[in-house]
Amino acid sequence: MNRRSGFFNVGVLAISNALAFAAAPMMMLVGSLVGSELAPSKDWATLPIALVVIGTALGIVPATQAMQRLGRKQALWLFMAIGVCSYLLAGQSLAIKSFALFCSCSVLMGFTNAALQQIRFAAMECVALEQAPTAVSVIMCGGIVAAMLGPELGVLGRHLSAVDYQGSFWLVAICTVVAAVLLSLFTPDRQLTSTMKSSSRSVSELLKNPAFCMAVVSAAVGYVVMSFVMTGTPISMHHHHGHSLMDTKWVIQCHIVAMFLPSLISPWLFRLMSIRGMMIIGLVCYGVTVIIGLYDTSVMGFWSQLVLLGIGWNFLFVAGTALLPSTYLEGEQFKAQAFNDSAVFSSQAVAALSAGWAMSATSWETMLLICLIPIGFMIFMLIWSGLSKKSAPMSPSASQSTER
Repeated sequence: MNRRSGFFNVGVLAISNALAFAAAPMMMLVGSLVGSELAPSKDWATLPIALVVIGTALGIVPATQAMQRLGRKQALWLFMAIGVCSYLLAGQSLAIKSFALFCSCSVLMGFTNAALQQIRFAAMECVALEQAPTAVSVIMCGGIVAAMLGPELGVLGRHLSAVDYQGSFWLVAICTVVAAVLLSLFTPDRQLTSTMKSSSRSVSELLKNPAFCMAVVSAAVGYVVMSFVMTGTPISMHHHHGHSLMDTKWVIQCHIVAMFLPSLISPWLFRLMSIRGMMIIGLVCYGVTVIIGLYDTSVMGFWSQLVLLGIGWNFLFVAGTALLPSTYLEGEQFKAQAFNDSAVFSSQAVAALSAGWAMSATSWETMLLICLIPIGFMIFMLIWSGLSKKSAPMSPSASQSTER
């Protein structure tokens, strides 16, 4: 596959992903509002959102197995169909006021999210290995569209029917159908399709490569710190520090934009600083986030924290994703990607679920200090992989762009 057709595929995947993934930010806006109306107790209002995260973690292995057996394109169609069904059922659950059905649909939405997360790997397979960071950045830029589109669909669909927010789920179902139609333009690499058998190496053998471990840890730490701080921010800002709901919403919106906006210049930054350099900058952003949070709890203090938090997440997650393909052999991609995303999104689920407990049991300052634990572990991984001769990527072509 030549470079031009490869990046055409990347563009198709980015647009399709942007449309299909709009359901996630829509659910972030609408989920707790619906939950507060349907749940037997206000304490369970955020359960649907937590179940989306849990469903994502649980769906990683089925999604990667489906892609290994059916191929990227057919598996994505399958999970998009599951998503459409879950959105329509979620809309029906609002009509019959069934919290149990709505929660079940939330888990299925997570399964669809798990498959959509694999699109970044599909994009990297469309281009040469040295172009992988650029491919990931293009996919991440689609996240900007999804982040803006999802909440808009939530608001536009609120009064489409007699049942509040039922139309919001109808709209994201339509977007997912359009995404599936656009996906028909995607042409998977035939050579890759013909070599889908897994190698004999086990995950434990993959973990002996420090570069593989560093790729997984970079993405996982990025998600753990981001989810932990972001989940606790609305409670800390609005309830503990008395800032208005509008200010809180503005800070969260800026954080989401900051998560994806750096992808516009990520390819240039990768060439300038290498993958390891991007990881270091991400950790610096996280460190400054903690420092600001300890000393400034004004609106602008929270804004600075959350913007840096978003930038740090982008650098760590994109860098880890770009490094991963250079750490395994041909035929191991599905095994390695399944382990990577299972570790990353399981960690995110734990962080998101524990944030509420941490806010009630400790303080905002203590939460920020807890973040130093994963940050410190990532620093250790960087030092360990740098000292080990095994940390060099397996592919010679990758070494020029990753570990220089």
